[in-house]
Amino acid sequence: MDRKCLLVIGVGVLLRLVLFTAFPSLPTILAQRVEISTPVTSYKRLQEGLYLYTHGVSPYDGGVFHQAPLLLSLFSILPASTISTNLLYILADLSSAVSLIQIASSRVAAITPRHVSPRKDNVWPPWAIAAAFLFNPFSIATCIARPTIVFTNTIVLHSIAAAVQGRRGPAFVSLAMASYLSLYPILLFLPLLMVTYDCSNAASKPSIQTFSIVTTVLFTSVLLIYLKLSHILTGSWEFIASTYGVSLLLPDLTPNVGLWWYFFIEMFDSFRAFFLCLFQLHLFIYVPGTCLRLQKQPLFALTTLVGIISIFKSYPAIGDTALYLSLLAVHNHIFPLMRYTFFLAAAILYATFLGPAFYYLWVYAGSGNANFFYAITLVWSIVNALIVADALYAVLRDEHETERPELIGKDVVQI
Repeated sequence: MDRKCLLVIGVGVLLRLVLFTAFPSLPTILAQRVEISTPVTSYKRLQEGLYLYTHGVSPYDGGVFHQAPLLLSLFSILPASTISTNLLYILADLSSAVSLIQIASSRVAAITPRHVSPRKDNVWPPWAIAAAFLFNPFSIATCIARPTIVFTNTIVLHSIAAAVQGRRGPAFVSLAMASYLSLYPILLFLPLLMVTYDCSNAASKPSIQTFSIVTTVLFTSVLLIYLKLSHILTGSWEFIASTYGVSLLLPDLTPNVGLWWYFFIEMFDSFRAFFLCLFQLHLFIYVPGTCLRLQKQPLFALTTLVGIISIFKSYPAIGDTALYLSLLAVHNHIFPLMRYTFFLAAAILYATFLGPAFYYLWVYAGSGNANFFYAITLVWSIVNALIVADALYAVLRDEHETERPELIGKDVVQI
């Protein structure tokens, strides 16, 4: 890393230290925000589970704790002080920034074995990519609130950084850990496989079939090891229903920025199982089509799936959007081709400021109802979907201009 990267990382770490120390009540305030903490990532619920675990009681008995058992092991060995916890979250954000620098430095976003963007020289330097993450208000708020999604995002970025360097082992060991913590990163397996294969050493690269089989066995084995360690730690398999079962079956309908909670509050019980299957399959169906169409640019396929997961997962938060926007910044060479940049930037600010206001009117002031907050979460989801769609248009236009240079600068008309 050059001096600018170190400076950006230093300022980002210092900013978080100042917020933690100068405003000691801020983490508690932010941790209560439904836009940041969800039932499956909440730091408060982690503390409750940790208390039960250290006192010899199963943390999964009360139906409150829905996080992975290895997190209990991690936090139980930390010194019992707020400072150590804060430093752990700052370290996680620092690691995320380093991973983004490695991803940006590889230039895989603009140059792949099957596609070289005509705008490959119009890219931001790695320090700017790190700054886009470290100074993103969504990233900062997520770090200060201390939900466990911070660790999931860090591990996902580490797996991508290893993949763009062709390091299959670290990439898929990390993806297995992210899938173990949060379930939905398992959908990134196929695009990460494509990225790793493209970036592997050409001299010793096996066939794609052999590479896929070996990688699948590696990923599955590591994931099973994590699950077995959890079984040894807790003494039972009940954690599976309390962690992954909650994400799949949605028993906790606490409001969040997603699309599920209000829909299933209004759902008749006789239709609940059908729509649960439908919503989960809806996420899965994007994977093959996205990877097939964007096979020349697998890193962007992965980025697109991260954005789709941030919209349609069962318990989303702004930390998911922060991860997507950070990865999208790596593809900044396509930004001039995006059509609605100003509108989308204004709309996401609109939803960001009105979300807390509408939640206050509903829960605290009593002058509104659930429709107030759900309406603004719909706006939030629509804006994020439009960002994904507009970025996808820009990448396809960039790819088309690579294949047809004579069409550079000409308008595209849909007939």
